[in-house]
Amino acid sequence: MKLFCQQTLHLPAGRGSYWTPSSKSPLIVLLSLSMVLSFFSTDSLQAQVPLGLPELKESKENPSTPGKIELGKMLFFDKRLSTDNSISCASCHDPAKGYSNGEQFATGVENQKGGRNSPTVINSAFHNFQFWDGRAATLEEQALGPIQNPIEMNMKMDLALERINGIPEYRKRFEEEFGEPASDETLAKALAAFERTILSGDAPYDRFEAGDKTAMSEAAQRGKDLFFGKANCSACHSGGNFTDNSFHNIGIGMDQEKPDEGRFAISKLGGDTGAFKTPTLREIARTAPYMHDGSLKTLKEVVEHYNKGGIANEYLDEEIFEMNLTEQEMNDLVTFLKEGLSSESYPLVEAPELPE
Repeated sequence: MKLFCQQTLHLPAGRGSYWTPSSKSPLIVLLSLSMVLSFFSTDSLQAQVPLGLPELKESKENPSTPGKIELGKMLFFDKRLSTDNSISCASCHDPAKGYSNGEQFATGVENQKGGRNSPTVINSAFHNFQFWDGRAATLEEQALGPIQNPIEMNMKMDLALERINGIPEYRKRFEEEFGEPASDETLAKALAAFERTILSGDAPYDRFEAGDKTAMSEAAQRGKDLFFGKANCSACHSGGNFTDNSFHNIGIGMDQEKPDEGRFAISKLGGDTGAFKTPTLREIARTAPYMHDGSLKTLKEVVEHYNKGGIANEYLDEEIFEMNLTEQEMNDLVTFLKEGLSSESYPLVEAPELPE
């Protein structure tokens, strides 16, 4: 019950609407609660997937519960998981900034800068790999990396667990959900459970494809045709989440003196040199700047990069070629990305009250 009193939830009826607690009559509250309960499956209490997204498979090792999700939400916003209490997961994955940070690079403790842009958390539940280079297979595997990274949160896990278990409310919640105090494994599971609820679909594009031909402007419709046609964007940005879950070298950074090796550092396959994970395009208008190094500031710059055929190098992906789009076509493509893939039901989550 506590989850429903503290967290705004999407309702399946009336897309784009929300239910929040208020001083309504008991009857209205009971009706609202019954709707919320029906919004989850009986086995896992997992949230319904928005229109346009594929089926979201439940994690067998980490099934969702309202209590686990709420616990993960608290931890996501808690700066006490960083060594100097200055950085939380939400610092680099800010809900108000597309679950990125609006800057070229991630910024950690003592204002240290990483070498890569903060990827969005949105729809990360569907990814086969996490991080730009895919070094983690699951959200659980990903969760503890930034906490321990010296230039991000710079926290030793034993100290992090000591802090969390030293807070009575956290200790109680971990024991209720996992039957024991916080551990490396359960901390990761709680964070991952919350992150799996950050879903965006039901955008104008989805409604257009479902039959509402007024859902997108004429410019966005022209951009859609280019996206799936002449511009060939869908060769990599495919499926309901607009990603093939693979890695590609599009030339970004390959003209530098020491290019980022990307996926090669993990796979050790020469063909993966300079290749990075295809990001989702859902809510792409909110997540500037773009690319793994945050080097492109606008979506127009992104389209121009692809239009010229990327940056030539021996590992350039075969799907990258000069497209000869006109200025109008490039503008229409940008309109589709901004208008067509931005949902009115954006999963904006506010920071919860944290336990003392």
